[in-house]
Amino acid sequence: MNDDFPIHDTVGAWVPHGRFVIDGAAHGPLAGLRFAAKDLYDVAGHVTGAGNPTWLATHDAATATSPVVQKLLDAGATLVGKTLTDELAYSIAGDNAHYGTPINARAPDRVPGGSSSGSAAAVAAGLCDFALGTDTGGSTRVPASYCGLWGLRTSQGALSSAGLVPMAPQFDTATWLASSAMVFEQVADVLMPAAPLAFHRVLRLADACDEADAVFAGPIAKVTDALAAMLGQAKTPANAEDVRVADEGLESWRMTYVTASAFDAWQAQGAWITSAQPVFGDAIASRWKFASTVTPTAAEPAFARKAAIVDRMNRLLGDDGIAVLPSASSEALKRDAAPDVVDTVRTRTFRITCIAGLSGLPQVNLPFIGEGGLPVGVSLMGPKGSDLALIRIAVRLGRQLGCLGAGAGDEGDAAAIVADVNLSSGTGSAAVAK
Repeated sequence: MNDDFPIHDTVGAWVPHGRFVIDGAAHGPLAGLRFAAKDLYDVAGHVTGAGNPTWLATHDAATATSPVVQKLLDAGATLVGKTLTDELAYSIAGDNAHYGTPINARAPDRVPGGSSSGSAAAVAAGLCDFALGTDTGGSTRVPASYCGLWGLRTSQGALSSAGLVPMAPQFDTATWLASSAMVFEQVADVLMPAAPLAFHRVLRLADACDEADAVFAGPIAKVTDALAAMLGQAKTPANAEDVRVADEGLESWRMTYVTASAFDAWQAQGAWITSAQPVFGDAIASRWKFASTVTPTAAEPAFARKAAIVDRMNRLLGDDGIAVLPSASSEALKRDAAPDVVDTVRTRTFRITCIAGLSGLPQVNLPFIGEGGLPVGVSLMGPKGSDLALIRIAVRLGRQLGCLGAGAGDEGDAAAIVADVNLSSGTGSAAVAK
């Protein structure tokens, strides 16, 4: 342990080998901010642990720093070490059989969500300004929802995966979480490219909403109505359209994700697991055991179905649609929840999160406090590459609706807000509905 480490880790967010500091550039748009990195990101001179002691013991210190980490350092942010991840990122719960379960500061008797558990816990506790995570099947969106944070799944391939321990490379994305909407957007300005686009349509994903507990209904309605007004639409079902994305049901999409991502994960990590024989927690061990059984013959139709889902979602959103959906299916689970309860919630949550996971689309979490006093997240999903514009829209909506960490209300003219969002995201004209 580093006795000089400047952070008193009150929530068990940092891994033992991750207590170090690397100063950012003296000047830059993120100067003065401190960030942590999920222990999947390489930092030169330090060993990446991937949430498992055997991985830590069988890998040397990194010789190069992840481009995402380096870009933040170059922008002036200071790295304050590595945070805990669920083992090889194969979970959305937030517990780790070897390093423990970080404390969710907004709900201390409940899990923080995973696999970006340490990053979410550190940010929620105010121990750093933002933290890098990853999202494959929900590993940032779920912790953001559970801990009341701003977070997202980036468009597939939008950020470099170099220097990042893979879970399932065809689904992995680099992400970040923040408690402040302003900081969340500042990081986006550094990391995400602008793209010319203009939003006109609002779609409420009814089948995804059906998977979520009733506590999500109020925040989802607020976001849908406010977004329709912001885009210049009348608050009618015809303009804020209810759609069901999966004619065959979201359970079919979930199973497509489970099969395809498991095959992808085993191709990435199967050789190491077979050779090193690591000890995993029971739930994660069972997932790797299943992954080892997925044959190319079984995976082929799943990837074909994935391609069809990409086409379906691209046609649904076009280049001007924003979808509204829950970020998870429930509030954060109790730390001592029974395994069957955990499995049931996991299944329902994956029916929601697999939509963006399969289609490769960006999804941004807006944090609310639900009627029961616990965090719940509502998401905006946009066309691929719309990350920066989607974040700007989400932040402005958050200010209007009083989301956690959003700052003062933004009650400006809706058309002016949309014009600002789209002009600052690379388009040359305002995006107001005709």
